[in-house]
Amino acid sequence: MTDSPLEELEAHEHAEHAEHAQHAHDKLLTYVSITIAILAVLSAVVGSLETVASGQALSEKNEAVLSQARASDSWAFYQAKSLKKHIYGIAADGGGPKADKYRKTQSENAADEDKIQDEAKTFEKERDEKLKLSETAENRHHKLTVSATLLHMGIAIATIAIIAHRKWPWLASLFLAVAGSAVAIWAYI
Repeated sequence: MTDSPLEELEAHEHAEHAEHAQHAHDKLLTYVSITIAILAVLSAVVGSLETVASGQALSEKNEAVLSQARASDSWAFYQAKSLKKHIYGIAADGGGPKADKYRKTQSENAADEDKIQDEAKTFEKERDEKLKLSETAENRHHKLTVSATLLHMGIAIATIAIIAHRKWPWLASLFLAVAGSAVAIWAYI
């Protein structure tokens, strides 16, 4: 069964319209596809940076906890030395044949106290620095999460441009890409 000349003409016309529609949207399709690919790469990079920031925040916080434990140990040791110093001072004040020995031990404990106190303060300073680094990394993580979300939204909205054959979703995805990239840069400023 052969098609009538009218049917052939109609089929040819439909093919021409389809080809024309394809060419009319070809540039948009190309731009949107490139945009999606770029957004996917940016999203992957930001996601990796987000993971690194999260790990750094956790690591720094753990280091802060360790420094706090060391500081607490040092302060407990300081208190023990201080108590011993006072006990030897009381014993020395009581007089007797060992009074000089007690004064010497009291003096040694006083000298140790200063060293231990300095050590405890150093650990506390370390703790504070680690907490500050942890907070910075945690803030960076939050900003990178927002950035990754904006980039993912851009990918989804760019896809709508392909499906709907409309330019405005693609422009919206470009806006989201710029916003997401700006937030990612802000995370490191």
